[in-house]
Amino acid sequence: MIELDRLTKTFTQKDGQKVNAVDSVSLKVDEGEICVFLGPSGCGKTTTLKMINRLIEPTSGRVLINGEDTSGLNEVDLRRHIGYVIQQIGLFSNMTIEENITVVPRLLGWDKKRCAERATELMSMVALDPKLYLKRYPKELSGGQQQRIGVIRALAADPPVLLMDEPFGAVDPINRETIQNEFFAMQRQLKKTVIMVSHDIDEAIKLGDRVAVFRRGKLVQYDHPDMLLAHPRDEFVGQFVGADSTLKRLLLVKAGDAALQPETALADTPLQNAYASMDEHDNRHMTVLDGEHRALGFVSRRMARGAPGVCADKVTQFQTTVSPEDNLRIVLSKMYQYSSSWMPVLDADGHYVGEVTQDSIAEYLSSGRSRQQTGQIPAARAKEAAGA
Repeated sequence: MIELDRLTKTFTQKDGQKVNAVDSVSLKVDEGEICVFLGPSGCGKTTTLKMINRLIEPTSGRVLINGEDTSGLNEVDLRRHIGYVIQQIGLFSNMTIEENITVVPRLLGWDKKRCAERATELMSMVALDPKLYLKRYPKELSGGQQQRIGVIRALAADPPVLLMDEPFGAVDPINRETIQNEFFAMQRQLKKTVIMVSHDIDEAIKLGDRVAVFRRGKLVQYDHPDMLLAHPRDEFVGQFVGADSTLKRLLLVKAGDAALQPETALADTPLQNAYASMDEHDNRHMTVLDGEHRALGFVSRRMARGAPGVCADKVTQFQTTVSPEDNLRIVLSKMYQYSSSWMPVLDADGHYVGEVTQDSIAEYLSSGRSRQQTGQIPAARAKEAAGA
């Protein structure tokens, strides 16, 4: 969807010396992905974003959207392709919220009815009642509400590409997380191709499908967030992602990634056989399944020792379970909540996926494995990430 081809911006300082604010940056962002530009102040990430949006003309290099060089697009066609969100929001104070949202659609010639319907639709996406807010002015809204309007205004003309420059940076932490979650929910529905500038590593790994780390105008590493945390390319990236990078990975690694596949029993498995298996493998429990691989609960080694009958006679219901898509922070939280050293992983239909233990989490994180290496990233993306 978006390709940067050796994009460069050179500025001339007062003493005549030339400085590359952006130095031959090349990368590709696939359709429907969120790419986060990450790095310290002055590293070139915002300048790169502004060149994509043609607010700054490149010194050299190209920006391509769907293979088309954007230098050949006029202003109206460019706005049709690209939505833009900035930290300062930039709502027009003399316009109503509805007028603010529909600025670009009106520029593109949409009629009043279509504009009104689009404004109402978008307001509902960010949990703001259209009847209460569309006729108000920006000064009548809180900062968090204004930021929501700034985001949906960029989506009003339904552009395939969305550029966001520190869009949540000026919002307080509580509102920031709420708006991030709302945006993430919208993205799952709309599947826009997004490039977002951030200086916050936590925001980058939460929202980004891939993260581009900049330093002094150069692209240092371009990877899936999990790869970035597990395998920082150099000392700078390692320091930037933080000493607690292993703990950050708890948000990225899914229960399904770290799940083990211990032996299981069927409802009609003799307890004697189940006990022998647990004793051999030094397991304290064994999950019991029905004929369709749905989990019925578990039997403990203590309850099975010397007991007659079958597993169905001694099955104990799970206190709680996790889904394959739950991240490891949720898994650990439930483990501590229920004083358990393991957690069964079941899909939405109750089918058994495996189990996660405190030891399996520690082993996964300490091994340095990533979701790419365990097959969780599509092959094409994995190949690109490896060659970045």
